[in-house]
Amino acid sequence: MRIYFCAQIGFESRWCRDCLRSYCARFRSPVAVGVALIRPEHRSHVLTSCKWAVIQPIFFECMADLFTLTQQALASLDIEFIDIERGALGLLRVTIDRPEGVRIEDCEQVSKHLSRVFEVENIDYRRLEVGSPGVDRPLKTESDFKRFVGERVEVKLREAVDNQKVFSGVLVDLSGSISTAGAEAQSKPFGIEFEAKKGEFRQVGFAFSDVERGKLDPVLDFKGKKR
Repeated sequence: MRIYFCAQIGFESRWCRDCLRSYCARFRSPVAVGVALIRPEHRSHVLTSCKWAVIQPIFFECMADLFTLTQQALASLDIEFIDIERGALGLLRVTIDRPEGVRIEDCEQVSKHLSRVFEVENIDYRRLEVGSPGVDRPLKTESDFKRFVGERVEVKLREAVDNQKVFSGVLVDLSGSISTAGAEAQSKPFGIEFEAKKGEFRQVGFAFSDVERGKLDPVLDFKGKKR
C-alpha cells in the first residue's frame, strides 16, 4: 500500500495526531506519517478529513511492502535475503547472507539489481547499502531458529518469563525432547539454556510467535573468533 503525503502536517483530528506521534516515535521523523502505521479504522478519515499545510510532496511506502518487494527481487539470485531497513539521510540498508559467506561481488550484484528494481517501483531513497549480517546475525524467521540450534543467541520475548524478557544462552530444539511433554513441545518447540547462577543452568521454552526479536550472540575472544 503506497500513498503520497505532504510535509509540515497540521492535524485537526486527535486520532490523526496520535498516529503521527506513533510514527515520529518509531522513525524519529518530525514531519510526516506513513499509511502503514495509521490504524485501519482511521485510514479513510486521514485521507479525506486531514488538512495539510503543503510544502512539497514526500513519498512513503509501507516497510512490509518494501521487504516483500526486495525479497521477491532477490529470489532468483543465489543469495539469502535477511532484512531491509531505513536509515538516516535517505539510506536503505539491505542485509544478505550466503552459506559460504558474503563476497564483495555478491554485494555489487545485489546493489545493481535492486537499484534497477527500486527505480522502476519509484522507491524513495538516496543511498543503498548492501552488506553481510556479521557475527550478530538477526534471526528473522522460524527457519533461522531451526538452522542455528546449538548456537549462542539473544532473544527478546513479547511476554516476560519470571519478570524477564531478554535471554542469552544456547538455542535448543525442544520439539523432540523426551523431558518435555508432547503438547508443550508442540507449542514451545524452541528453548534457551542459560546459566541463571554460577553452576546453575535453566531452560526457557518459547515458540517463534513469542519472539519480538532475536540474533546470534557468540562469545568472541580478543582476536574476534568464536569461543
